[in-house]
Amino acid sequence: MTKHNPFQYFKTSPDIIRLAVMLYVRFPLSLRNVEDLLHERGIEISHETVRFWWNRFGPLFAAEIRRKRVQQLHAHSNWKWHLDQVLVKNNGEAHYLWRAVDHEGEVLESYVTKRRDRKSALKFLRKTMNRFGPPHVIVTDLLRSFGAAMKVIGNADKQETGRRLNNRAENSHLPFPRRERAMLRFRRMRSLQKFVFVHASVYNHFNQERHLYSRENFKLNRTAALAEWRQLGAA
Repeated sequence: MTKHNPFQYFKTSPDIIRLAVMLYVRFPLSLRNVEDLLHERGIEISHETVRFWWNRFGPLFAAEIRRKRVQQLHAHSNWKWHLDQVLVKNNGEAHYLWRAVDHEGEVLESYVTKRRDRKSALKFLRKTMNRFGPPHVIVTDLLRSFGAAMKVIGNADKQETGRRLNNRAENSHLPFPRRERAMLRFRRMRSLQKFVFVHASVYNHFNQERHLYSRENFKLNRTAALAEWRQLGAA
């Protein structure tokens, strides 16, 4: 079966589209910032074109990255997850961004809800476990919704809470507020959930944790990540 080419009816080069999407999602840049950066490279486009490209191709790229990541993660044991939630503003209203991170800092799932009660925590847990399978240990904060949801699922004995135990999940939230400020907040819950999904996948793809190994290995991994990005959506 021939794979559909998502760039088939676009006159712009796929390399330029991938570059624009990467700049906008990966870095805390506005649409007009991306337009100016591309202008310096001799590429004349409007900031609305960047908006259209990221809305059209961002979820496509993110889904392809996630599909490969899920296949890789299924080959390994789910040793430990870190779960946490953070407050985000959507059209001036408070919403909660739930995030599941594994023991190596990989963002497994991101989910946005209006509340942080047991029902929301349970839906988030089931959504994550259906995709990645059950872990051996789940580290959470002291939010009671987590404990109530764990009892419903039947893995309350796997939950761990404690001071500083959940720092990995706390740190995984840090890049998102910077993007949120650059975008001047969000207007709709659907657009918020969409960007959270795309941002998490792109963050996973380029997160090399450079402090864990030598500069030479970091450069090799960074080059491999860029090469893989340039092949996304290829027919």
